[in-house]
Amino acid sequence: MELTPRQLQIIDIVKENEPITSEEIAEKLNISRAALRPDLSILTMAGILEARPRVGYFYAGKHTKNLIAEKIREIKVNDIKSVPVVVREDASVYDAIVTLFVEDVGTLFVVHDDGSLAGVISRKDLLKIAIGNADIRQIPVSVIMTRMPNLITCTPEESAYDAARKIVVHQVDALPVVKTEEINGKIKYKVIGRITKTIITKLFVELGTI
Repeated sequence: MELTPRQLQIIDIVKENEPITSEEIAEKLNISRAALRPDLSILTMAGILEARPRVGYFYAGKHTKNLIAEKIREIKVNDIKSVPVVVREDASVYDAIVTLFVEDVGTLFVVHDDGSLAGVISRKDLLKIAIGNADIRQIPVSVIMTRMPNLITCTPEESAYDAARKIVVHQVDALPVVKTEEINGKIKYKVIGRITKTIITKLFVELGTI
């Protein structure tokens, strides 16, 4: 969020004179209260100023970068996740490559027959096997996938910040969003979504334009 020159001036006035009423701020700026009202609303909703009835305005001490950081921690993975693209573990590498291009994704999630998470295949994994001499129509994806439990996952309740941090720290392109379920007497991970670098980037851009 980029503040206007007048909004920055209002912040300076409040810092120097807090508590200060809207009438006093308008007088110092030589404008009407009606003209001042939209700026005060923006600064108050953004958390930069705090309004107290019958007292006036205070500087809350929050900066834009802190507001964005707080917001991305408030947003849950469940709010931004997209539909997962999955293949069965007995699907061929050829079928996986076709799925990758048809769905226009960079990561595929491999699932067991019961729908639980079995592994993950990246674009790089498929490229490595495709440029060799192997018959990709005969090789199942289970041969090349990264298996559980060596997978990085996230849950719907986690924050967007936590998901983004996992992507950066573990240097992956996407995370499966999972929830635990008891299947055939065993606790397994059911894939219910995905979080990607693109999703996080779009979120960052949206927050920057608020």
